[in-house]
Amino acid sequence: MNIHKECIATLLAGGQGSRLLVLTEKTAKPAVPFGGKYRIIDFPISNCVHSGIDTVGILTQYQPLELNDYIGNGQPWGLNLNRGGVHVLPPYAQIDKSEWYKGTANAIYQNIAFIERYHPEHVLILSGDHIYKMDYSEMLEAHKQNGAECTIAVRNVPIDEASRFGIMTADEEGRITKFEEKPKKPESTLASMGVYIFKWDVLHRYLCEDEANPDSDNDFGKNIIPSMLRDKCALYAYSFDSYWKDVGTIESLWEANMDLLNLRDAIDLRDPDFRIYSRNEAYPSSFISPESVIRNANIAEGCDIHGTIENSIVSTGCTVEAGATVSNSVLMPGARVCAGASVSYAIIGEDATVAENSSIGEAPEVHGDGWGIAVLGRDKSTEAGEILPAAYVR
Repeated sequence: MNIHKECIATLLAGGQGSRLLVLTEKTAKPAVPFGGKYRIIDFPISNCVHSGIDTVGILTQYQPLELNDYIGNGQPWGLNLNRGGVHVLPPYAQIDKSEWYKGTANAIYQNIAFIERYHPEHVLILSGDHIYKMDYSEMLEAHKQNGAECTIAVRNVPIDEASRFGIMTADEEGRITKFEEKPKKPESTLASMGVYIFKWDVLHRYLCEDEANPDSDNDFGKNIIPSMLRDKCALYAYSFDSYWKDVGTIESLWEANMDLLNLRDAIDLRDPDFRIYSRNEAYPSSFISPESVIRNANIAEGCDIHGTIENSIVSTGCTVEAGATVSNSVLMPGARVCAGASVSYAIIGEDATVAENSSIGEAPEVHGDGWGIAVLGRDKSTEAGEILPAAYVR
């Protein structure tokens, strides 16, 4: 196939998402619902569309069925193309064996044949568990102007949080001089966002060298980037100052949903110039009963609301019956809160049910030490009258 693309994207979407607990028992982390009517993966795919990148390889592995169905032929994102478009890429099956992705670098290595179909000059590598809006074309332009062999998107983080990230030191021109993956004593606050642009011929060489090393973790942060720095390759930092959230934990997923209720601190999902596209069923308008009480809430389509909702995200197709209360919580698609039930500081999974007169979650000031977001997993339910405290997971 004689197709040339200046830049194509690969999206790492194969992680198990174990820190999201019961929310990823049946689905891959990038397919977890977010913001009432979206999935996490909608954000990097929509970013690609707005950036003029029309070829995206999505590397799946753990619980891929729902994610595969969701992506389909890419039509909701305008990526149902004959010469490019979106491609779901499971681990590569060789003649003599089938091998799971061993790490982020190995995942790209196993898909070299896919990348080379498009003869790209540059490859954009993305993570599937971040909420943000970003025009990658601006990062690509900086990458080319710098003559960079690799450009890494970075943001400043508080020094007490820096040990959670890959941390870089850069000179006045933005050239990276040092990189440490989750350092115990960070020397800088420039944190990697997990967004990389590589010159493809350079990355191809390092991927092959890394794969041939039996002692490698086959990881970009641990192996590829340190090797390139060792060889004095031209690596540059690209600063990004807008909203960005890693939603790989229950707490961060909850926080990112709550951020949507305060647009001063979050991305604007209503911005017509930078829409986040998604695959959604055709829901009717929501019914909001005259007896219901709603304060500072995001109610998606197809909901049936009779109770009290405050400071919460209510996803498509949810039901909140009369006498029920939902506060500071996230109801994922199809969740039901029955009459007299209470949901507070909790995430209720898809098609889960909070039974009559039961309660889940507590406010921090009520519970005290050991407080955390309570979680009811997909298709799970409470018993009538059951009380589940803060940090409870089912």
